[in-house]
Amino acid sequence: MTVVETVARVRAGSGSSVVRLFRHPRLPLVAGLDAERPTVRVWDCGAGRLRELGCVGAESREYGCVEWEKRGRIPAADWHPRQPLLVVAGEDGVRRWTPDGVRDLESVPPGARYHDIAFSPDGGTLWATPSWDGENSAWDSSDVIELASGSVSTGPRWDTGVAEHPAGGLVVTLHSDQGATFGLFARVDDASSPATMRVLRRALVLDVDGYETPVFSTDGRHLAVRGNAYGNSLEVFEFPSLRSVLATTLGDPTPGYPYPQEWLDQMRAWSRQNLAFAAAPGTLWIGTPTGTLVELDVETRHTVEHEVATGSRVTALSATATGELVVATDDGDLLLLSLAAGAPAAIAGSRGADGEPSAAEVAEFLDSTSEVPADGDLEDHLVRTDGRRIWDADEVANATRADETDPTWLQLQAAFNALREQDT
Repeated sequence: MTVVETVARVRAGSGSSVVRLFRHPRLPLVAGLDAERPTVRVWDCGAGRLRELGCVGAESREYGCVEWEKRGRIPAADWHPRQPLLVVAGEDGVRRWTPDGVRDLESVPPGARYHDIAFSPDGGTLWATPSWDGENSAWDSSDVIELASGSVSTGPRWDTGVAEHPAGGLVVTLHSDQGATFGLFARVDDASSPATMRVLRRALVLDVDGYETPVFSTDGRHLAVRGNAYGNSLEVFEFPSLRSVLATTLGDPTPGYPYPQEWLDQMRAWSRQNLAFAAAPGTLWIGTPTGTLVELDVETRHTVEHEVATGSRVTALSATATGELVVATDDGDLLLLSLAAGAPAAIAGSRGADGEPSAAEVAEFLDSTSEVPADGDLEDHLVRTDGRRIWDADEVANATRADETDPTWLQLQAAFNALREQDT
């Protein structure tokens, strides 16, 4: 098992808890979203310490108790892949934090408001969604903003986060709908300007919506997806095969509608931001409502529970660029944890992986598929998999029957197809 040591602990800002963490991919920096107001704070997490460097939105008013209004005010953030530069999209527009302070991001169209943002892997382009075109169809596309020139072009539809494969050349994002969510993979060509997501035909398909940004393991061999809107699901897929290696529920599974209050309370107790892959290949860390961390081998499903913040719910979890863990708790604490392999290595397994991301695996994935035509309808081209079965576009389009063992999204699609067939 891994030996977990708390090397630093600080109070998060005014003492309010942090409910989302954004870690810099290369530098010892982490940002955290305040639970009580649309404020994002920045900490230096290098040299075994946590030191607050600044924040964006310190002047913001508290969320209040109206849930739909709160959801509309929660900011999105992303780090530049190499520079100490954090971009935050919130109710005051898109702003940038650097060690020199906070100011508006001039490249963004005046008045633009975005639900989510992400830097391209080369850092020269900002991807933002939904498209700020003022039209009702804004969610059908995204904005591609070239930071040097300020030019804005149209990108593919996406709505939840962008995760880059550690070896580069490929990203994954989510395209959500109430019936099903697609995990879309896209080729990224850093030589193009602005950098664009070129969506590929191979895609994950997940029941319903409400998932969080996918998380790649540090070696790129696994991809975890946390969700969904109706339960605390956790799914882990092998890459590049997209084979499902784990599909489980955190806490009790949904009892169905109407939901008992005790189940709703349990569901809310589990953080939606409680997953992190640390340096050990195939090892996923999960924060719990009781303040412990679960160390999970995703292939063998062997688990070890670590006492970290007993009695205080984990509200957010992330791994730093150097392999430590940052844990936020309901008490308003932020902890920096050092991880060291213990003996015997009960959870290491026998994979023999060297822990380094493989460009060959990205190339294998790219060679196994092709791009969706720029003018093509996405659903007419996707080859979907849930990690256990594969469906091509024609099979889904023509399905008129499904049974209870089929995924919910397929049952719904078959019912819609049957109704259309009756009308023709």
